[in-house]
Amino acid sequence: MASSVAKSLTERMGHKMDLGLAGATVVVQGGTQGMGRAAAECFAADGAKVAVLARTRADLDKTVVHLLERGATDAVGLRADITRPDEVTAAFDQVRDRWGELNILVNATGPNVGGGFEDLTDADWFAAVDLGVLGMVRCVRAALPLMRSADWGRIVNISAHSTKRQTASLTAYTAAKAMVTSITKNLSLSLAKDEILVNTVSPGSFASEGLARWATGVDIDPDDLYAVMRGIKEHFGHPAHLPRAGATSEIGPVIAFVASRRNTYMTGANVNVDGGSDFC
Repeated sequence: MASSVAKSLTERMGHKMDLGLAGATVVVQGGTQGMGRAAAECFAADGAKVAVLARTRADLDKTVVHLLERGATDAVGLRADITRPDEVTAAFDQVRDRWGELNILVNATGPNVGGGFEDLTDADWFAAVDLGVLGMVRCVRAALPLMRSADWGRIVNISAHSTKRQTASLTAYTAAKAMVTSITKNLSLSLAKDEILVNTVSPGSFASEGLARWATGVDIDPDDLYAVMRGIKEHFGHPAHLPRAGATSEIGPVIAFVASRRNTYMTGANVNVDGGSDFC
């Protein structure tokens, strides 16, 4: 039963959510895989126009086809390296030329720097902040003129529950995610006058690509969410109340709701989606 949990959840999450997003314009940065793609699929199923922004053209093209099949009224792949300001600007210029405005921006790309404190060089720290923090900053900066042209706007930045419960091998990653959470809170204040709602979603242990690679490396079946959670408890001491890891299909709807018109008054919040792990 355990090995089929992720598939079952994906099938159950495949229905239309009806978040009032028909015709809304959306950019999901990091939308070709993992949690970003799960969110993009929810936007598509609700009839939004969805742009996914990532570095690899082949992944973008495959994702666009999938989003159109899921119900997106328009879909486009924006190829950009978010560590390069000129490429970010060019990507959002394409959004302006295609739609003229933007309702939703989701920033899902995280830093890919691992290692404990004494293992990290200055270059590692700069890389974590450049990709995991400044990439988000660049996308928000480029998106704001388009969001101010729209009738309503939402920004959702993906942080991590590990900012509350530290892991020694993820020092720079966790620090970068903490910066994302802090910047989001500040943005919610500065953009309140524009009625652009800005929130953070902080996932716990989800079977995304990174966690799947770790599980495979320690001889755990990444599709067995119960075994993955047992491994997380054993290796990192980070259990959850629920006895399994999360499937990415479970966090997509949360991101989509926080980014939707149905969320009318929540801003500056940090939404934990962690299977209940605060007091474990």
